[in-house]
This record gives sequence, structure tokens and C-alpha cells, in this order.
Amino acid sequence: MTRAALLVCPASGKGRAARMAGSTAAALRPHVAELTQLVAHDAEGTLDMAHQAVADGVDLLVVLGGDGAAHLGIQAVAGTQTALGIVPAGTGNDLAAAVGSRSVEDVVQGTRKTLDLGRLSTGQWFATVLCAGFDSAVNERANAMRWPAGPRRYDLAILAELASLKSAPLRVTTEDDEFELDATLVAIGNTPNYGGGIPVCPAADANDGLFDVTVVEGGSRSTLVRMLPTLRTGKHTEHPAVRTFRAREVSLAGDNGWIAYADGERQEALPVTVRTVPDALTVVGR
Repeated sequence: MTRAALLVCPASGKGRAARMAGSTAAALRPHVAELTQLVAHDAEGTLDMAHQAVADGVDLLVVLGGDGAAHLGIQAVAGTQTALGIVPAGTGNDLAAAVGSRSVEDVVQGTRKTLDLGRLSTGQWFATVLCAGFDSAVNERANAMRWPAGPRRYDLAILAELASLKSAPLRVTTEDDEFELDATLVAIGNTPNYGGGIPVCPAADANDGLFDVTVVEGGSRSTLVRMLPTLRTGKHTEHPAVRTFRAREVSLAGDNGWIAYADGERQEALPVTVRTVPDALTVVGR
């Protein structure tokens, strides 16, 4: 039997996680030997509780919240024997979708499997996509918006950011290559999706030991507007302004003021360096 901790982030999904906490705990209890329920009211508390649960030796840490809460849980469980379960209750829920967890039933009935993670030179881990440029500006705006809930928030943030769109010099270095170009955005994908299901790196596989990298070269606002509808289908990679490649380690640099986001969470201004760490995360999902 399993010792588990349920980490509730009540603010996730505008209070959705708080409303789900009782039913989620009730669904978990029959399937574990011991369940500790933890409630965190801010990011610092979430991270501290996640680390404490792992230090206490739980077999399974279940995060009830969104991508931000799951990202904090990953910082505690990465590289350990503790598995991560996610009950999605946030805005985008891209990591939950990637591990195959759409409800508490998927945690209860799921199986354990390992995934690669990305790691920044700061020591931070990420599981889905690291981005910079236009898409990180969209994240900044979406995180500040109070309405609407769900993926539509990202769609509206995209439209708003188009008004100030401009390309900037970017230097990309991998283990095999280095190049400079004017770019609008760059996304480094461990998994395909960000922004509530946008497949920015549609072929990314979290079990192949490689990042999939998507770079949109500098172009006009009208070019990006024509490309945006294809983002939802993954067809943007066929556009001549889009460059894609795979790498184990990627460094991004440029005097452009771009802020890197990973798993939808603000990281640091460029330059940044990330590398893949195979099988660094154990998850429970379908």
C-alpha cells in the first residue's frame, strides 16, 4: 500500500481546487494506506510542503491545482523515488494532459512511468515547455488577466500582444551548432503543449532524451496573424518562417530583454541554458 500526500492549492482555477479538495481526498483514501492532506496558500508554502512531504518519505505526492502548482511539486520530487500525481484544477493543465491525468480517477487507476525533465542552469526543473519572446509576453499578460478562465485567456492575451509585436536578435547554441537570427519567439519543448493545449512543439516526446525546439524567425505582424490559427493544429511548423530542430542542451542569449517562462512560470531574463535529464520524474497517469 502507498503513503500519499494530497497537496491542495486552493487558489488554482479561481477556487476550483478548494471546491474539489474534499471529494479528491475521499476518492484517494480507499486506495492508499495513509493520506496526509496539505493546504498551501502561496507558492512558497506549496514548495515548502512539497519538499517536506518528500522528506517524510511519501510514495506519492498528489497535487490538486494547475500547471504552476504542478511545477512546484516537480521541484520536490524530481530525481527522487516519490511519484507525482496531478489532479488538474487550473487554467491550462498542460502537464496533467501530458502525463495522462484528467481527473482523480486517472491517479487512482493509473500506472507509474518515468518522464524526462528539462533543467535550467539555475537548478529549476521543468516538464513541459520553456519559452521566450512573444509567447512569454503572452504568459505575462495572461497571468495578469482576471477574465476569462481557461484557454481563452491565452487566446485574448495573444491578440493583445500582437499590437506591440517586434522581432529581436537571438543567439541559439546547442551541443552541435550555434546560430544567430532575428526571432519573434522560441519554445523548447520537453512535451508538445503550452498555453492550455497549444502544440508549439508538436513532435516533442518526454521519453526520447531530447528537446524539440521551435523558433519563429522575425516577420511582420500580418505574417504572425496568418500563422496563429495553425498553432492550434501544429501546422505552424510547415511555415517558412519557422525553424525546428532537436537538441539535448540549448542556450538562448540576446540583448532583447526577453523573459523565459517554463511550465507557464516566470523564470529569468535571457541568457538561459537548459538541458535534458532522462527519466528524472516518476508520474502516475494513464
